[in-house]
Amino acid sequence: MPPRLTFRMIACVITCFMAWSCACLADARELAGFWYQAPEAWDYQGQTNLAAAGLKPVAKVTLTGGHFWQQADFDINTSGRHVLDFKNTSVIGHFRHIILDAQGRPVADVQGGIQSSEENPFFLRHGREIDLPAGHYRLLTELNSPFFLADPQPYLDTLDTYRQAIKPRNALTLLCLGMFLGLMIYYAALAIARWELSAAMYSVFILGNLLYNGTALLVFPELFGMHWIYLVSVPILFSNGAYILFVMSLLEVRHDTHPRLHTVGLVLLTMLGGLILLAAIMPNWSLEIDRYGVGLFLIYGLVTGCVRSREGSVTARFYLCAIGTFFVLGIKSISASSLNSFDLYIEHMGLFAVAIEVMLLALLLSYQFAQLSREKDNALKRMEHSNLVARTDALTGLPNRVALDMALENLPPNGSLTFIDIDGLKYYNDQFGHERGDELLQVFAKYLSERLGIRAQAHRLGGDEFAITCEYGDVLWVEQELAQAVEAMRANGFGFAGASSGSAYVHEAECKGKLQHMADCRMYENKRFHKRSRNDDQELKEL
Repeated sequence: MPPRLTFRMIACVITCFMAWSCACLADARELAGFWYQAPEAWDYQGQTNLAAAGLKPVAKVTLTGGHFWQQADFDINTSGRHVLDFKNTSVIGHFRHIILDAQGRPVADVQGGIQSSEENPFFLRHGREIDLPAGHYRLLTELNSPFFLADPQPYLDTLDTYRQAIKPRNALTLLCLGMFLGLMIYYAALAIARWELSAAMYSVFILGNLLYNGTALLVFPELFGMHWIYLVSVPILFSNGAYILFVMSLLEVRHDTHPRLHTVGLVLLTMLGGLILLAAIMPNWSLEIDRYGVGLFLIYGLVTGCVRSREGSVTARFYLCAIGTFFVLGIKSISASSLNSFDLYIEHMGLFAVAIEVMLLALLLSYQFAQLSREKDNALKRMEHSNLVARTDALTGLPNRVALDMALENLPPNGSLTFIDIDGLKYYNDQFGHERGDELLQVFAKYLSERLGIRAQAHRLGGDEFAITCEYGDVLWVEQELAQAVEAMRANGFGFAGASSGSAYVHEAECKGKLQHMADCRMYENKRFHKRSRNDDQELKEL
């Protein structure tokens, strides 16, 4: 695919994505309030004012997890069905919404989360449907999670607009995860078939992102009952290292060719290994450690792509297009903590970033396969041309002795072989030069080939020796056509030329060597007969 077309395609996709991400819901509103951090064992006992409950006020939730409560007041102007959900992120272990009316009485108490077995009424969303009459309300939201990807902020929306808004995001999630699954299987099969490290490591990278996004965006919890929240963070710890190995293998970064890049890659792999150990000791920090790992491999991939591209690597130039786009979107997704959009999660941004990179690298793989196919076709053409040259006589264009040996292998039992010796070649070479002798051979080859057509094949063995193979074994017809070719040769300026021939059938000989010997002997017998005939004619003329 041409680079200009590739960039246009990327720009079009990113434009559509940004249009989606900026489309805030008309009826949605953020329920901003005051956050409090609670002890892990603290239980809600019906309090209506968390400020008086002795909890610690905080500006927002800590991304390394914990037990938090938010208190927010809001008004409903029009009675109806509403949906209460979170913006910014879906990575929430447990949540609980308690809605109190103006008198402090609970009118709704719903819960859920990745670690919860509660069923979600809306596919791939934490949304909870609530029927609220017009009035004043207080929302108490509990969050308890090992970590958060971003700031989970409650918002309220009408049921109808919420249903419409979540459709494109869910479609994006399923489309990208389906692409991940297909390409992961493909790269894994490619790695097994070709024993290729780059394909194997990229398959591991895609697997890590499939597990991360599938869990973070609620696909695995909802469809497969997988509620282990650490599937959000643990797979990425390993996929980061796999990506560095992938870059080193794809761009051929070796110690003997690129010692600095190779050393940096090994150092980064060692650091990522240390981060994995740190995450095992401090699991609440595992998602934050993922951010640093993603930043490291993005920088390494971008720098390596630039270096190899400047060296003239075509693969690196295509890869640079992919990593450049991935770098911009990836850095945005790992550094953002909130979004203006209500229905778009930061998880969607990361999913989209990886999907773009995976798609562009698939184009790179297609280019590599196309290049290999072209190289293979060219090699086959060169080999075919070499074989043709090796089997063809340069002077006459007829198949040579090598081709004759191959043809004899395929002659049927009723086939025949005819050996021919041109008479008069020495005369024309001596009297008129070798150019005239070469012309004699060319003219004879031309008329003989025309006479034989497709029923038999003429060969030049060298010097004044020719041969004819006939699958039908029609020796009489071959000799007649040979005589006609000699006559045509004589009529075109070679009146002193002639030809002697000898034929043998395949079934007469035990092997092709014997067959050639028999045809050769008969040819010389015929040649001697012609010589005696010419001597007798000469003697008669002298008498």
